[in-house]
Amino acid sequence: MKNLPNPFGMPEALDGVRVLDCSQILAGPFCSMLLADMGADVIKIEKPNGGDDTRRMGPPFIDTESAAFLAMNRNKRSIVLNFKDPLGVEAMKHLVSSADIIIENYRTGVMDRLGLGYEDLKAINPGIIYCSISGFGRTGPYANRGGYDLIAQAMSGIMSFTGVPGMPPVKAGVPIADMNAGMFSVYGILTAYINKLKTGQGQYLEISLLEAALAYTVWESAGYFATGEVAGPLGSSHRNSAPYQALATSDGYIVVGAPNQPNWERLAKAFGCEELISRQEYKDNSGRLINREKLETELEIATRKKSTDEWLDILEKAGVPAGPILNMEQIWNDPQILDRGMEAVLEHPTAGAIKNIGVAAKLYSTPGRITRPAPVLGQHTREVLLDAGYTTTQIDALIESDAISTKDM
Repeated sequence: MKNLPNPFGMPEALDGVRVLDCSQILAGPFCSMLLADMGADVIKIEKPNGGDDTRRMGPPFIDTESAAFLAMNRNKRSIVLNFKDPLGVEAMKHLVSSADIIIENYRTGVMDRLGLGYEDLKAINPGIIYCSISGFGRTGPYANRGGYDLIAQAMSGIMSFTGVPGMPPVKAGVPIADMNAGMFSVYGILTAYINKLKTGQGQYLEISLLEAALAYTVWESAGYFATGEVAGPLGSSHRNSAPYQALATSDGYIVVGAPNQPNWERLAKAFGCEELISRQEYKDNSGRLINREKLETELEIATRKKSTDEWLDILEKAGVPAGPILNMEQIWNDPQILDRGMEAVLEHPTAGAIKNIGVAAKLYSTPGRITRPAPVLGQHTREVLLDAGYTTTQIDALIESDAISTKDM
């Protein structure tokens, strides 16, 4: 297929699935955003007096919303419930009766103390799928600790082998523990949902940032299990293949991948370094790994003679995987990204036109879609409660008691 399908007017894979998202910051909201993109009705349940902390994190897009919040909470409806008020807890329980999925990332034990733990809500809706996200998991000696992406990156080993040898420890440039916890949450939720379709039974599942980060240390953990060697930082180089890294050009850098012998030979010929192919120290991948630093020096004698664009053209014609290192301005003007529909423009009720990252998973029969901007705090409180069977009088009484709050648009 040459063109991607137009999602509007087409069926949505998760149409009719209702998610109550009690999480905030990143891992949980990323999970619920991915579900919402595929058609789930995600009701974002926020605390009074400011809502999700992400609304105030990072550069502000407008006075009341941060760019980070707008990016992570599209396709959702916002309702404000005060869980410190018994009526707010009751409203949550009322919503659970018609929900399929709950996502929460409170400290261990908090939801149970509120009467909103899995066993409490299972009694109301036996088919509920309840996903808990935490820093370290709900059991074990660290269960009561708070956790953030940075801490998970540090304790999972990721920071011990990220960066350049001899330099201070650095984290990955993206919040990889948070994002991967969100992705594992989607994986777990949809697996549980498939099981529910087969058995009728809901279930409890939990994801930790630490384990989500640790799960990404595939090469490093495998190497330690096999040899007992502790991995260290390698800059842009690969742990198991060489050359597979950034190389300096006359005006910047180019990244190249030669993870097998045919690619290595094509790369060496394209760089005009044919003599390296027959050299004993470079004759196979093991040798190239042992002599990685020497190989890099020899290759860069050639790569520094031409510009990045010149090498990209040469390597593409030679069939060698390669690419430039793009910054945010460059990637969002790249023709491949624009052609693939990865820039989505939405009209926010107070922020005006805003851009979002598009849907990465391309389903052709039931495509994901981005139709709704991130909500204003409490924008849909009244709407959601009316749908749940509350009367206008009852909603007004809840507002008066501070059990809920609403922002009528």
